[in-house]
Amino acid sequence: MISRRAFLGSAALGAVAVGAGISGCGTRTAEAGRAAAVAGDGLPLTVTNATGKYPDGAIAMYVLGTDPATGRQGHVAADGTFRPCALSDNGADGYTDYALSGSSVVLPKMSGRVYFSINERLRLKVVVDGNGAPALQYPAGWVSSDPNHGILHDWIEFTHNDAGMFCNTTMVDMFSVPLAIRLTGARTQTTGTLVDGGRDKIFAAVADRPDFARLVVGDGLRILAPGHGIEAGLFSANYFDPYIDAVWSKYERSPLSVTTDAGTFTGKVGGAGLAFTGGSGTPATIAKPSTRDVLFCDGALAAPNDGVTGPVAAILAAAFNRSTLLDAAQPATDPAGFYAGSVTNHYAQAMHANSKDAKAYGFAFDDVAGFASYIQDEAPSAVSVTLTPF
Repeated sequence: MISRRAFLGSAALGAVAVGAGISGCGTRTAEAGRAAAVAGDGLPLTVTNATGKYPDGAIAMYVLGTDPATGRQGHVAADGTFRPCALSDNGADGYTDYALSGSSVVLPKMSGRVYFSINERLRLKVVVDGNGAPALQYPAGWVSSDPNHGILHDWIEFTHNDAGMFCNTTMVDMFSVPLAIRLTGARTQTTGTLVDGGRDKIFAAVADRPDFARLVVGDGLRILAPGHGIEAGLFSANYFDPYIDAVWSKYERSPLSVTTDAGTFTGKVGGAGLAFTGGSGTPATIAKPSTRDVLFCDGALAAPNDGVTGPVAAILAAAFNRSTLLDAAQPATDPAGFYAGSVTNHYAQAMHANSKDAKAYGFAFDDVAGFASYIQDEAPSAVSVTLTPF
């Protein structure tokens, strides 16, 4: 899957008006899409508007991402082809218009995101990156100065390649539009569906927590993830510090056991940080993290793709966010014990508590022990996304 920290560059810039929407909700054009998929090795995507609040014409869809063959950024056109972005795509107002009309498109082999905006088009801009190549500036709704900040929008993430289809809903950066994915192929799977009234319940749950309440933006526009809340001055940069101190104090005195595919490692806190022995290979010593490190699963908790340090760091990051790290055997796998402390990621807790399958991507390593809103199929035949009731 694509990295949530590396996939996007900086914030988007732009302006436009209400655009062509999700018309003919459901599968009106799905058969044509399947025929094209067979011919072009693509995967049919259909979209359903079940918001119960917004008309089809108010919803615009975009498929943005990266061509794995060239590394170029771009968008998927209505005919299902990937088109690299170009500076000439910016219109007279300085912005692109990559919105797709209709409720169906064929996804080529690529990694990317399917965005949905409501009532206004997303404000996307093609710029020149550090290597002199055209690149997209993506929406950053958590940044108050971003031109998409006031636009109701959200997205799913996916990788479609020779190994299959891998996709997820995400609240790693923010939560706004409730989205559900249905993936069919070797089996049929769904994820992302909220409980009845789930969106309102999520907003109410976050607003009810004094430390988290300021993350709610506008009158039901979105909720910022707490890491971005720190950046915006809306969340305490010291929130997790008491829990971090308690963890460090405990494992100065007693060992921590962390089991990964590389074996079981034993950790103790010393002068340089949390050092591990055992297993296959030696994980790097984990420095004492900050609240920001915990919420972004980065910094001291960054997880390199090395099969050793990476899995250990991911398990620790998940345990910090779920407030289970005072349990001396990790990863913790019983969700009944997650988010039980007063100092915990109540934002992620609200997402899980109001999802029908209890799964969500409330932080970057929410996939530890299988609790992320993520599905995959090695022989996919179709995928659908539903904008679920508000």
